[in-house]
Amino acid sequence: MSDFWNQIQTFAETNAYHIGQQLLKEFGKVQSREKADGSLVTQADEWSDRTLQNAIAETFPDHGILTEEQTRTFPNREWCWVIDPLDGTTNFARGIPVWGVSLGLLHWGNPVFGHVYFPPIQQTLQGIYTDQHQEATINGQPLKPSQDQLTSNHFFSFCSRSIDFYQPPFPCKVRMLGVASYNLLTVAIGSTLGAVEATPKVWDLAGTVPILQAAGVVWKSLGSDPIFPLTPGKDYTRVSCPSLVVTREDLLETFAGLGESLRETS
Repeated sequence: MSDFWNQIQTFAETNAYHIGQQLLKEFGKVQSREKADGSLVTQADEWSDRTLQNAIAETFPDHGILTEEQTRTFPNREWCWVIDPLDGTTNFARGIPVWGVSLGLLHWGNPVFGHVYFPPIQQTLQGIYTDQHQEATINGQPLKPSQDQLTSNHFFSFCSRSIDFYQPPFPCKVRMLGVASYNLLTVAIGSTLGAVEATPKVWDLAGTVPILQAAGVVWKSLGSDPIFPLTPGKDYTRVSCPSLVVTREDLLETFAGLGESLRETS
């Protein structure tokens, strides 16, 4: 692997771990407040965001930054980091131990690297997805999505905004985890055969998509327009990116009705 990618990986690992360990000290103890878009934010989110932005600016001064908490307009840069400083703020504030720190790196607006660290459950997922190199790992070991055939004892993960489209009888058991990145990544981990997110934002996907693609699972945008590459100068504050992830192409047909329902409302 090139020195460039070694530097990228080391930077992501070091900073996500540092942030995560500090967040663990505040887990379940902080007060949240509602933002203009109705989502929650805490002082921990804002501290994490500032710390990551400062680290990027110092280490990669020519790279752009797009972040959930502050800079939401995509800059016209070859390389751009997309930050979700605390994915799963509601879980974090309420004491539910599924939340993480997500970093994605875009090249001319396309996601090529992702690093997502979930401190409470001690899982780190990382992926590189380029023409020259594809690699996805969990805690340093290759990701192994499930190769099982669909049965009623397998899992499919919904988000809170897609559960309204659940229509029994459903072909498998349903779960809902409350964290966009982890929800989708359970497919790459092998815990679920599929997952859907109705209204994720680009900072939910930028670090997740390279891992999913490098792991060999199928990520499908359910929106009317392509999500990537991002458009320079565009404000992504209110842009939703509905997504379906499944282990294999044939399962897209199985969950086609769910996808169509979400597409109609996006």
